[in-house]
Amino acid sequence: MGSFSIWHWLIVLAVVLILFGSNKVSNLMGEFGKGIKSFKQNIADDDSKKAKDASMAATSSLTAPLPETSNSNTTVNNG
Repeated sequence: MGSFSIWHWLIVLAVVLILFGSNKVSNLMGEFGKGIKSFKQNIADDDSKKAKDASMAATSSLTAPLPETSNSNTTVNNG
């Protein structure tokens, strides 16, 4: 009652194929596949860009100049 059996899905598939034709369904699935491929590619590019930015930040912090230390103007209270 709550879910469809395999026969229900086969009938729905047959009606869709009759209404739209197999060519349109095939083109639609092809476009859907291209969209998923593009999405995965963009996610991978985004991850690699974040990793590159993180590595650039790590290397730039290693090459940062150290603060100057000068002990000539400081006084120590030995009191």
